[in-house]
Amino acid sequence: MPEGPELHLASLYVNNMCTGVVFTGAVRKSEVSKNPDVPFTCEAYRITAASRGKEVKLTLTPMKSDDSKKRVKAGQADQPIDIVFRFGMSGYFRFTTEDELPKHAHLHFYSKEEPCRVLSYVDARRFGSWHPDGKWQPDRGPCIMFEYESFRENIVSHLSDRAFDRPICEVLLNQKYFNGIGNYLRAEILFRLNIPPFVSARTVLEGLQSEDVFEDKKPLKNEITDTKMKEPQTTSDGDKQKEGKGETGDLLRLCHTVPLEVVNHGGKGYDPQKADYSDFQAWLQCYYVVGMTSIRDHNGRTMWFKGDPGPMAPKDSKAPKAKKRAKKEDDHDYTEKKKVASSTSKKNMVKQETVTKTPKKEKDAHSKEAVSKRGKTEKSLKVNAPQHEQRPTARGKKNSSAESTTGPQRRSERATRQNSK
Repeated sequence: MPEGPELHLASLYVNNMCTGVVFTGAVRKSEVSKNPDVPFTCEAYRITAASRGKEVKLTLTPMKSDDSKKRVKAGQADQPIDIVFRFGMSGYFRFTTEDELPKHAHLHFYSKEEPCRVLSYVDARRFGSWHPDGKWQPDRGPCIMFEYESFRENIVSHLSDRAFDRPICEVLLNQKYFNGIGNYLRAEILFRLNIPPFVSARTVLEGLQSEDVFEDKKPLKNEITDTKMKEPQTTSDGDKQKEGKGETGDLLRLCHTVPLEVVNHGGKGYDPQKADYSDFQAWLQCYYVVGMTSIRDHNGRTMWFKGDPGPMAPKDSKAPKAKKRAKKEDDHDYTEKKKVASSTSKKNMVKQETVTKTPKKEKDAHSKEAVSKRGKTEKSLKVNAPQHEQRPTARGKKNSSAESTTGPQRRSERATRQNSK
């Protein structure tokens, strides 16, 4: 899921690609999207972007005509409009030619040029959303990267809130206080500070001040260039070495500086035309790193850490396994493959029932004289080996006929013996 750094990189991407580009016409939405239409049509407008935590805002600004006497046509926008995006699990922007529109593009902004180019919002899983009202979500807190002072103040002044009774790893995902922190950021921050993920958030945050100053008494600035990407040191055996707690002991400070490191590093390779995350993976010290432990928190989210999870860890918590997830997916799989498998199993059950009933029919057909221990054994063989059903029947008939012929001979022999006596 895109986190604060990725959302900010998305805004930088839009500003970089759309600088000097004039857009025109209506904003078009795909037919499959359930998000609202954007009521904006203009002959000429520009697009700029800004980010705040896990949101991106696009501003569409109509261009004023040089002719002051020229009136705006009916139905054409003459005022700017803001569209706020939340990326969900897979959202991002692409700027391509009209012939190269991405498959899962759901909102389009067309340029006023030949050949036409299109800025698209792409979301394959369609968990993302956009809102043309242009307002940041009110229940989200200040941005961890660019509203740092307000971010600290908001947390320190609300430590009595019940939300801070929960484990620190779960509170870090609460966007009301940590707007921009996601799964990989919480793992990296707690790992650097050597804080167990399942300890009380209030215990970790108590004692922190609303104002953070460095040793030189200068407050942190909301500029990307202040924080450089730090590559983790490696030991002689090749394992990544964690940073000491004494270097950066303030959790709120790391919630600000670590995301800025990702931005300076280029995030996860935000440019959607690239898929090389090797630099980002080399930067990671904990998240999905070999040798680390992962368990699910109380909300079902995977938490990566090293060492003791803490006293508030879920009982009987286990690391998520691919096999278990596959079973759950199979249980809820109603595709054609699942239907074929279920119909095949039903057919097998019908066959087994038929085979089981077959000996009963044969039992009724045989006479009582043909029932013997050998006959019972043969009937059990019929159930296990239905392909030999005909042979036991013939044997049964043969045995019954043999017994019917030998019976009179034995009675005649007995009568002869009595007469001789």
